[in-house]
Amino acid sequence: MGLLSDPVRRRALARLVLRLNAPLCVLSYVAGVAWFLALAFPPLTQRTYMSENAMGSTMVEEQFAGGDRARGFARDFAAHRRKSGALPVAWLERTMRSVGLEVYTQSFSRKLPFPDETHERYMVSGTNVYGILRAPRAASTESLVLTVPCGPDSTNSQAVGLLLALAAHFRGQIYWAKDIIFLVTEHDLLGTEAWLEAYHDVNVTGMQSSPLQGRAGAIQAAVALELSSDVITSLDVAVEGLNGQLPNLDLLNLFQTFCQKGGLLCTLQGKLQPQDWTSIDGPLQGLQTLLLMVLQQASGRPHGPHGLFLRYRVEALTVRGINSFRQYKYDLVAVGKALEGMFRKLNHLLERLHQSFFFYLLPALSRFVSIGLYMPAAGFLLLVLGLKALELWMQLHEAGVGPEEAGGASGPSPPLPPAQGVGLASLVAPLLISQAMGLALYVLPVLGQHVAAQHFPVAESEAVVLTLLAIYAAGLALPHNTHRVVSTQAADRGWMALKLVALIYLALQLACITLTNFSLGFLLATTMVPAAALTEPCGPRALYATLLVLTSPAATLLGGLFLWQELQEAPLSLAEGWQLFLAALAQGVLEHHTYGALLFPLLALGLYPCWLLFWNVLFWK
Repeated sequence: MGLLSDPVRRRALARLVLRLNAPLCVLSYVAGVAWFLALAFPPLTQRTYMSENAMGSTMVEEQFAGGDRARGFARDFAAHRRKSGALPVAWLERTMRSVGLEVYTQSFSRKLPFPDETHERYMVSGTNVYGILRAPRAASTESLVLTVPCGPDSTNSQAVGLLLALAAHFRGQIYWAKDIIFLVTEHDLLGTEAWLEAYHDVNVTGMQSSPLQGRAGAIQAAVALELSSDVITSLDVAVEGLNGQLPNLDLLNLFQTFCQKGGLLCTLQGKLQPQDWTSIDGPLQGLQTLLLMVLQQASGRPHGPHGLFLRYRVEALTVRGINSFRQYKYDLVAVGKALEGMFRKLNHLLERLHQSFFFYLLPALSRFVSIGLYMPAAGFLLLVLGLKALELWMQLHEAGVGPEEAGGASGPSPPLPPAQGVGLASLVAPLLISQAMGLALYVLPVLGQHVAAQHFPVAESEAVVLTLLAIYAAGLALPHNTHRVVSTQAADRGWMALKLVALIYLALQLACITLTNFSLGFLLATTMVPAAALTEPCGPRALYATLLVLTSPAATLLGGLFLWQELQEAPLSLAEGWQLFLAALAQGVLEHHTYGALLFPLLALGLYPCWLLFWNVLFWK
């Protein structure tokens, strides 16, 4: 305590901090990026293992042999769907009843905030069909779900056929201790959200739906199935859910275990697992898969119907059958046996999955990185903001202390008069105007879409995107004039005080985001931290302005899209990337209003106003 209370020693500490601040910031940033890149290399990446004792063994005998029956159901379903032009509800009801299920339907409707041009829909209405297989060995207190989404673009008829064949097979078994719900939803995720809200008796998205007439027990786990053909070459698993949520790692381990038992080729992010982790090729391939997962999780989108189950504390994943050029060929029997084994193991659970990890990264299906190993990467990046904030705070409160004085004579010296302070009132205007720009970015695009569509030859969805871009660009001109309305006293210290507030504001936001969605927080910190640390009104202003623009939230999104396509080995041209960027903006706003995705409000109400504060600092006069 004497070091901080004694003015002489405190000044010596200030000189040391100011002198070492720049190299410490550079070292911390490099350490954070290097730590992240090292996550795909042993020993930071570990082998997956089963933590739940009830699922620790695969010693169950899968007896499913209904491949021909599944293909027959799939043909009938596809024929009735083509005939009716919609989900064949009556046929599904008859078929589910014929295999011994309790069958119920649910109608729902949803008016989207603006037309969804990707799926060509605005007023959406549909019907979900579900059948319940009651457990013969227990009361209806717990249940499992097997769901198949049917969208306008893909009928998913093979998955529906396999679901019905599995229902018929499960009906003949007597060992079930949990109810099993076989759910077929219309309009992809919209139908899934409608059913989940009705099942849990909540309404969080404004969905209009009929109440459910039949219920089972509390849902313990769910598997969503998507198949592209009768014959598949691999099974790809999706784990990223709404707002970056992930299922319990044991559920993913269970899927991988039964794929290995049945000889099925399973992939993650469409990538095969590396076979050799001792050479450099294995970790490099794992790093590519890891980056794909980080980009998917950072988007906050539900990458499959399972992503909506996670909101309700239901562990779930989506299994997609891929038919590609690979030489491995599997039929519906092999897929059905893997699903049967998973459900039989989940049937053994005595409590919810909780013993394994909920926060992890995956360089491969057989490898994972736990939260304790990947969080230091973000910690090093956030340390840069803390060091710069400490430097500004010392410069504001210690008069006459600068890096050039660090090597001055030691010994007692008379205390210097304190520096002229900066009133908090001088920071109110830039803070309020920047936050008002963020609020306008969040509210006006959807509210003003009809006005824009009436005055300009654009559709509603295009009007939303163009309004977003217009408000975003207007923020570059407006906030940096706010210092003209504040007091001109201590002008040099005015921008320092504003930057100090902006650094603390950014650090708090990134820290909170990183705790809930590490991928999003890390990507934003990687791009925004260098510009935030370097920005000041003196120096090469054009260089700093270019750096700020290139690391803004919108530029980060655009760069992420190009990186995603590059990792998928499908690079984009500039024109294609721009069109994909505009589509991503529209989808981000739409998914926020439809499912509750938080990426859009986080960027509009939090990070964009904070970024405008740094823009204000740069043009401070």
